[in-house]
Amino acid sequence: MTNNNVLKGVFLVGLGATSYGMLATFVKMAYGEGYTTAEVTSSQFVFGIIGILIINAFQRNRNNNSALKASKKNIKQLMLAGTSTGLTSIFYYLAVKFDIPVSIAIVLLMQTVWIGVLLEWFLEKKVPSTVKIISVIIVLIGTAFATNLINSDIKLNPLGLFFGMLAAVSFTTTMFTANRVATEISSAQRSLYMLLGGGIMVLIFTLLTQIIPNQSPMMADALGVFSTAKDFDFGIFLKWGIILSLFGTIIPPMLLNAGFPLTGIGLGSIVSSLELPVSVLMAYFLLQEQVLFIQWIGILLIILAIVIMNLNFKKKEVSVQ
Repeated sequence: MTNNNVLKGVFLVGLGATSYGMLATFVKMAYGEGYTTAEVTSSQFVFGIIGILIINAFQRNRNNNSALKASKKNIKQLMLAGTSTGLTSIFYYLAVKFDIPVSIAIVLLMQTVWIGVLLEWFLEKKVPSTVKIISVIIVLIGTAFATNLINSDIKLNPLGLFFGMLAAVSFTTTMFTANRVATEISSAQRSLYMLLGGGIMVLIFTLLTQIIPNQSPMMADALGVFSTAKDFDFGIFLKWGIILSLFGTIIPPMLLNAGFPLTGIGLGSIVSSLELPVSVLMAYFLLQEQVLFIQWIGILLIILAIVIMNLNFKKKEVSVQ
């Protein structure tokens, strides 16, 4: 029974991560049409919250209101935890905005593999095994290759790199809270309140970087490259909102919230790395981004680390029985 639950969790987390892997390509395409980071994130979260509300209503009707409802404490905890969901989208999209290719931005986000292992070590006192340590080293080497950092001629925007790493830290926080906060209530309820928390962060970001600067030239000058002094383009809702919400705020949170309690943050962080090849292939085929041979080697090394860690997990499960 335990093995079946873990396998179910691996499937849910993997599918959620795969959906999330498609997102950056769509964001890049929206940027190409002149939309801003604030517009992209706002449309994503507004439709996402609406979608999760509908799912919650459907589940309540199906269960005849018998499902365990979130308490006030649950709601506060989930909304607080959900702020990292909003920050992940903001930081990730800013990394892409500041000229980081999608194929490299996703590699930066994948640093959740080793950040997750460290977090599990310090917060849950689970000392990483030798295999995990070796796998983390492989991930770091693969990252150097996948971002082509060994090429001295490559020039990546420092701001883009900074926001890419912030996205990784924030995403790890999301995965950790998905594994620990209010796990007794339904994944749909948990997703809703986490999205509401993330939506607050997106609203603040939109006000500070676009709405207020558009009304205040002084604020626009103070924020510099972080501000966009223009009217909010509501066309984003019709053009990209539904797509972004599906792959960014509906499918992944639902599946991650359902899967992480079954896998734990360590294994869950590993399985979530499956979004890496999906994101790179999407950028390669839809954006025609150049991916060098050495970068493919790096991507394969990161995938190898995922396989090694999963094989180690299966071995542990068998020995326990």
